[in-house]
Amino acid sequence: MTATATSARSELSELGRSETALRTFLHGLPGVDQVGAEQRAAQLGTRSIKTTAKAEAIDLAIRMVDLTTLEGADTPGKVRALAAKALRPDPADPSCPHVGAVCVYPAMVPYVAEVLRGSGVHLASVATAFPSGQAPLEIKLADTRAAVEAGADEIDMVINRGAFLAGRYKEVYDEIVATKEACGDAHLKVILETGELATYDNVRRASWLAMLAGGDFIKTSTGKVPVAATPPVTLVMLEAVRDFRAATGRQVGVKPAGGIKTTKDAIKYLVMVNETVGPDWLDPDWFRFGASSLLNDLLMQRTKLTTGVYAGPDYFTLD
Repeated sequence: MTATATSARSELSELGRSETALRTFLHGLPGVDQVGAEQRAAQLGTRSIKTTAKAEAIDLAIRMVDLTTLEGADTPGKVRALAAKALRPDPADPSCPHVGAVCVYPAMVPYVAEVLRGSGVHLASVATAFPSGQAPLEIKLADTRAAVEAGADEIDMVINRGAFLAGRYKEVYDEIVATKEACGDAHLKVILETGELATYDNVRRASWLAMLAGGDFIKTSTGKVPVAATPPVTLVMLEAVRDFRAATGRQVGVKPAGGIKTTKDAIKYLVMVNETVGPDWLDPDWFRFGASSLLNDLLMQRTKLTTGVYAGPDYFTLD
């Protein structure tokens, strides 16, 4: 890290000491050009990738999937089966890579851990009163610690959107700092729930707030509100992590989640990553898709490319 980046990182770390300093910094960030962001995202979505490059993009996208089930009807048997699929997405083709992680509720973590142990597939768990984030801090931290103790090595927390939208930035900052501490060695993904933030300016501010507080990833959505990940929102978040690394020398990952269902969609996001932040983020350590049905479409397209025969949805398990 350069001396300039070290100095900037030190200065930025002081922002969390007061509400006034945080507010001044966050509201001093450049405003997002809504028309420009939407046009840029749409333009990148028109890029086409063919043949060998497409095959490589599909395998990369599979490796970036956080295979997710977050339903009240989840059972030990269901999440064990999901974990087995994460390890061998296509049992008929051993060359198919495994996914990046399996994401479940804290109560389901022990059952997934049995299957994934030693595999290299990460075990992510939502925590902090997911999806609302409306619970006392002590409960959120207990939720986080329980998931880590059960075997999760990644925690997906939700920010308190009510506090953020009311301008109580230090409250949100302090919760992220405390959750990061409760994670221990586990990585922390901070869910902004961008569909409830209303403006791109708020998305940029929330992104910076999460990174300043120590988040390892910023994530768009819980998947539990009508508006989830969108290309323009993800573009704003990618620009934020790019600018944050330029200022501090620290790299932060991005995870769009919810509504990404097709190979075509996934490739559009990969193009956006490459064009906005560059190849350093084209890695499962720095970019993930929160999804379930996306994996099956990736597998169908992969089979078509490798065999020339289209495999319908009945060839793969439903998640």
